[in-house]
Amino acid sequence: MLSHPCFYDINSGMKGGKIMTKAELIDKIAAGAALTKADASRALDSTLDSIKAALKKGQKVTLVGFGTFGTSKRKARKGRNPRTGQVINIPAAKTPKFTAGKALKDAIKK
Repeated sequence: MLSHPCFYDINSGMKGGKIMTKAELIDKIAAGAALTKADASRALDSTLDSIKAALKKGQKVTLVGFGTFGTSKRKARKGRNPRTGQVINIPAAKTPKFTAGKALKDAIKK
């Protein structure tokens, strides 16, 4: 979870400042929903597992006001090994993607 693209490191050159870890997110969820940390951790893990399972089946997950999780297909292509210059075949891949919703975009602008 620490390498999740929504959490940026100030040292990586990206905007946003300090990384929010999974443990810090669990603390916020527990405080905001009046749950124990254990309950908040189980809720977060269950949510993430549900999103992964839906994406694996090819479904989209839409959280109104937050955004949409989906998948994107990349075609097979030719690349080049930067060390040797040799042409290599890069296989087709299915990758996860996230599209932010309007409410999330507006909240970040403020």
